[in-house]
Amino acid sequence: MIVGYMLRINQNPMRHLSTRKMKLLNLSLLIHLCPLLLVSTQPTDQPPFSCDSTDPLTKSYKFCKTTLPINRRVEDLVSRLTLDEKISQLVNTAAAIPRLGIPGYEWWSEALHGVAFVANISQGIRFNGTIRSATSFPQVILTAASFDPYLWYRIGQAIGIEARGVYNAGQARGMTFWTPNINIFRDPRWGRGQETPGEDPLVTGKYAVSFVRGIQGDSFEGGKLGESLQVSACCKHFTAYDLDNWKGINRFVFDANVTLQDLADTYQPPFQSCIEKGKASGVMCAYNRINGVPNCADYNLLSKTARGQWGFNGYITSDCDAVSIIYDEQGYVKEPEDAVADVLTAGMDLDCGEYLKNYTGSAIEKKKVAVSDIDRALHNLFSIRMRLGLFNGNPAKQPFGNIGSDQVCSQEHLNLALEAARNGIVLLKNDNRLLPLAKTEITSLAVIGPNANSSETLVGNYAGPPCNPVTPLLGLQSYVKNINYHPGCSTVNCSSDLTDEAMKIVKGTDQVVLVMGLDQTQEREAHDRVDLVLPGHQQKLVTRIASAANKPVILVLLCGGPVDITFAKNDQNIGSIIWAGYPGEAGGRALAEIIFGDHNPGGRLPITWYPQNLTKIPMTDMRMRPEPSSGYPGRTYRFYQGLKVFEFGYGLSYTNYSYEFLPLTKDKVYLNNQSSDKIALGYKSVSEMGTELCEKSKLPVTVRVQNNGEMDGKHAVLLFVRQAETGNERPIKQLVGFNNVDLKAGEKAEIKLELSPCEHLSSAEGDGQMVVDEGSYFLSIGDKESEITVVFSEDTSDAATSKLMILPRILIFFYIYSFIHSYAYCSEMN
Repeated sequence: MIVGYMLRINQNPMRHLSTRKMKLLNLSLLIHLCPLLLVSTQPTDQPPFSCDSTDPLTKSYKFCKTTLPINRRVEDLVSRLTLDEKISQLVNTAAAIPRLGIPGYEWWSEALHGVAFVANISQGIRFNGTIRSATSFPQVILTAASFDPYLWYRIGQAIGIEARGVYNAGQARGMTFWTPNINIFRDPRWGRGQETPGEDPLVTGKYAVSFVRGIQGDSFEGGKLGESLQVSACCKHFTAYDLDNWKGINRFVFDANVTLQDLADTYQPPFQSCIEKGKASGVMCAYNRINGVPNCADYNLLSKTARGQWGFNGYITSDCDAVSIIYDEQGYVKEPEDAVADVLTAGMDLDCGEYLKNYTGSAIEKKKVAVSDIDRALHNLFSIRMRLGLFNGNPAKQPFGNIGSDQVCSQEHLNLALEAARNGIVLLKNDNRLLPLAKTEITSLAVIGPNANSSETLVGNYAGPPCNPVTPLLGLQSYVKNINYHPGCSTVNCSSDLTDEAMKIVKGTDQVVLVMGLDQTQEREAHDRVDLVLPGHQQKLVTRIASAANKPVILVLLCGGPVDITFAKNDQNIGSIIWAGYPGEAGGRALAEIIFGDHNPGGRLPITWYPQNLTKIPMTDMRMRPEPSSGYPGRTYRFYQGLKVFEFGYGLSYTNYSYEFLPLTKDKVYLNNQSSDKIALGYKSVSEMGTELCEKSKLPVTVRVQNNGEMDGKHAVLLFVRQAETGNERPIKQLVGFNNVDLKAGEKAEIKLELSPCEHLSSAEGDGQMVVDEGSYFLSIGDKESEITVVFSEDTSDAATSKLMILPRILIFFYIYSFIHSYAYCSEMN
């Protein structure tokens, strides 16, 4: 989104020479590299709001009466606006309406993994007053590796609190944050995969629900939100968006060919969860087209599916300039007014850009747009602003008004950032138990690598200025004072070979730590990778240092997307490998704690790590399922049939865990509420079963987990299911549940999960219909399996029990009847 304008300027410079867009040409790359240099210098000390109780004029406005339902208040407000005023509210930088006491509003703010800002484009958030920084949590892909929904919730909650704190300090012009990114990380080359929770629809959906509930002010279980919003979350990018700029094909013109089958069981479920369970108040439609239709102009997607089927109650925004590209780049319509008409008719409410401001008036004149469509959009928009309390008078006297600047970068939030980094970091290799290092035995370290002392690399993209960043080098220095450091490469792309210089600090040190990987020059928005190997001479550097070291080295990788490190996996001179993602401001400390054994790693990979030869497959191929006849291997662990460097869910620990399935309450699931033509085909549609049967068929799954080692540890327990007979385009296996368990050495615990056959055992048919197959399924955790069977016929055990119950009932009835009859006869005789 941030660099969208810049990329299009480069593609067609004569069409996009607005002052606003040209600023990005020089500044967009600095956004994530030099955040402190880009803050606005305009001071302010009071948050903007409407309906000031000290203004006698506002007392006459119904939209200021908080005792009225929001629906009626919004109707009153919209009815007072002129057409020009209405149009001015349809863009992300909504104009002020002074005559009604309504200040300007900025819809565009960012908070992917901490409160951020979009310098020189959006002034939603500014770090130019009493608040100069915000807690920077790990990039989402690493947080997801914890497989801990409650951690995700608490991070969202902390970000929401800090966002309110910034607003209350007068440093925000909006409280709508365009986060989370819940697209599926389908292809490892995607530059924005780092922003997502990974490749699995269940994990991504649960992350969306947990994070959105936290940031918006709901409870972890949900259902306590009501009308008031702490801040507004926005699930993006709707839908099937996972290509930015690959070999000259960019997201603005990309037409994703997606099957109904893949939409139903891969691309759409996270958004459905975000809306139905998370109650997100915003959704962003994506740049790309799906099967020829732009996402922001797709009525079936925005109105029929999101609002109609899933019950979405919020606003829908475009990605930035997504409306303009429908005409300018995609050529989907004949004139700009058609683009305006298409998106408003489809159900979009807000344009991040200026197209609706520029062309809605002429679209009305040409009778392409009805004023009622504008009013509908304004109703959705002003409803959100009212739910945020921005029309309730002085925010200091409202809910969330007591959140002060002291809650931004609070110790509680800094501790949470550290916890998130600790629990997300994944141990990929640990030959001969090289780790953890003994503190008493290591007196000197050689730390080598371009990512060892880079605070910018720590935070990834969409980050604000962190409170107190700790690089890996700084973290290690808290354990070992005698450290020799060399970057090994001049930059992460490692085009300059400094291996010989780095080799000089290896000799004589007790241990070598190499901190390599990627950064935002290699993977980011508008920049997808073309290779999966380490950049430049990094592999050469690692190999030579490892061969020269006195003992096997430790390799740490900072990166969002996976890297083919088969060479390191098989190199006996590399004893341990750690993936640390982009671990946020506390990442260096968390990493050092793991290396020296003050924390036992328990993270698991949320994405498959593929070999380099996957790059032979076009990134534009959106198919999830394999096609053996053409050699297409499929995508993600659910369907991919090729070689892997590391599997989804892989992760080591300093201790050993064992698992045991406790007996299921039933090992047969009967789905037989009514007859079906499809039963003869061996499957049954979920929609046909109905809610009641689906609820009734749920069963608990209990697993006993034991820590058999000598070190306490916390790790994720992942429950998978596979069909006994795969094929028919069904998943090889799929994740159906997960939870975290924290066990002391030797301790055991029972973990309770729930299996919902309608959700967890279903997969999509070619037409997108979700079905459950009859037959055997195997639940698995670690190396243990437990079989269950889905049956469509009548539950004979229950039927037999019912028949046995009939005879006693008949006898009781006969006894009562005989007694009454005898009593009546005797009474008559007397």
